[in-house]
Amino acid sequence: MESANIRDVLTSFSPSLDFLAISSGDGRIKIWDTIKGQVQTDFANIVSTTDETDFFAKPEGGRRMSVDYTCMKWLPLEKKKKRKQRSSLLILGTGGGDILALDVSAGQLKWRVSDCHPGGATAISSPSSGSSVYTAGVDGMICELDSMTGNLLGKFKASAKAISAMCVSSDGKLLATAAAQLKIFSCSDHKKMQKFSGHPVAVRCISFSDDGKYVISSAVGERYIAIWEIDGSKKKSASCVLAMDHPAIFIDSKSHGADNSGLSVLAISEMGVCYMWSGTNIDELHNSKPTKVMVSVDDDFSKNYKGAGPTIFSAKLQTFSKPATSQVFLAHGLLIKPTFEKHAVHYGTDVKLSISMDGILLPLTQSHKSKKGQENRNHITALDRANTEGALLPVSKIFDAPDVKSRDTHSLTKDDVEMDEVTVCLEDRLRDEGILMSDNDLKSNTVTLSKLLKGVNLEAVVPQKQMRAAVLSMTPEDACTSLKILLSMWQSRSMNGQYILPWVCCILVHHGRYVKSEESASQLLDSLHKLTKSKGSVTQSLLQLSGRLQLVTAQINKAADKSQILKQESEAEDDDDEEEEDMLYDEDDTSENTSDDDKN
Repeated sequence: MESANIRDVLTSFSPSLDFLAISSGDGRIKIWDTIKGQVQTDFANIVSTTDETDFFAKPEGGRRMSVDYTCMKWLPLEKKKKRKQRSSLLILGTGGGDILALDVSAGQLKWRVSDCHPGGATAISSPSSGSSVYTAGVDGMICELDSMTGNLLGKFKASAKAISAMCVSSDGKLLATAAAQLKIFSCSDHKKMQKFSGHPVAVRCISFSDDGKYVISSAVGERYIAIWEIDGSKKKSASCVLAMDHPAIFIDSKSHGADNSGLSVLAISEMGVCYMWSGTNIDELHNSKPTKVMVSVDDDFSKNYKGAGPTIFSAKLQTFSKPATSQVFLAHGLLIKPTFEKHAVHYGTDVKLSISMDGILLPLTQSHKSKKGQENRNHITALDRANTEGALLPVSKIFDAPDVKSRDTHSLTKDDVEMDEVTVCLEDRLRDEGILMSDNDLKSNTVTLSKLLKGVNLEAVVPQKQMRAAVLSMTPEDACTSLKILLSMWQSRSMNGQYILPWVCCILVHHGRYVKSEESASQLLDSLHKLTKSKGSVTQSLLQLSGRLQLVTAQINKAADKSQILKQESEAEDDDDEEEEDMLYDEDDTSENTSDDDKN
């Protein structure tokens, strides 16, 4: 069964497991209520203003940003009052190197550190107290931030290369980084305590055990989990290796036993299968076989979803109720409608989870025949990221009009034909409103300006010396006239501003005193100021809109490539079917010829 691509999906449970944050690569953060099973908050448009940052404000009041999130971590906050519910912060890292803290309960940005890691942030971690936040990035630096204010508490160089993963022990004493090698640092003095050989490729996940005695890691493309013992020695090899069928995208661990000598490890593979190992010591853990937890889906369902089937995409190990039995909290199903479930897993017995289709599928009322002439059957369509927004739009009503097809075209009157030929030209309307310059005015201004500039082509990049010589050769009256024409052409969008503005600047530098002495100078300069300010104010919004369009275009191209691959596979299957039919046809012809020969 094909599964959804969950390698780029970011998930993080709140400390109390009441909420789950999901980012699926589209610049949106969805907060799911794990108790009610519904969306609590959807951070789709981050709006930044000068006074405050409010996620529920109107986009017109500030700037709209499209952010690529690379890592996230949910932190607990200290209780202010005993009766007051404990709040929490969601810390996010971006590909631009910014670190953001979202106060989910208030629905606003708590703080933001811009360009904390030039080149991009790669990992976020914190101790169980949540008093501080540790971040890592492509620059090889480790930054410690205050969780309440975002102030920088300290930083140090952990690697000369980009750090791909990082984690902090639960007591906040140790810090592990993964670059070319795995390194253990002391959080108090930032000294290196131990070094391991690590993985030959980039590490994707890294985690400490509860007691801080082991570091668990997995790398991109490697189908195993490595466990490293922290003892201060020069031992570089892994203490234990746990094999998987596919590379891991998430790992978690839990210590158990009287003296926490036992260890249980949980990992989720790229295919959305949860693996669990447990042992009373490291040797027993190494010899144990994995217990698999997966979503049970039939073949017809997986074909209809076209590779976007339900999977397990997040999990958290909890307490041990009985020996060889642990409680695990799972988030599984589809990203658009996940299911949250607490399940008791008995080690050695695989678990298959059932999935509910309520609120996910839209049945198609029409049926169609398959290519091989099978019976008609109804199909279902999943609301994934490609079509979920379209489903929210109101369905337009279509009325049947049988008279239109039967109406004779010769019965149309002359007036009807003339009304059909009437069209509205947008450019004519803009010229009538004075937004665009008419053709006659544009031609007249172009000729006049060409004479004043002595034949210099405005729609070309003119060297500074040539421009200065042409402006100095003008009389002050001609320079003022040229300035008026240039501003008129810029305001009416008759010419690109990148060609007009250098001439305007040069005229103001060399003939500014005469321009100010004119009676209409104040009105002219005021018009220039307003025009420049209005165009400059929308520049940032246009750049942000361009970023959003590039993001949407990339997703469309990705979906198109996927559909092209599916189409090629379908065509290949059809070609195989045709070849089989040809072979059968040739066999029939051969048998007929043989029977004819026998008769003769």
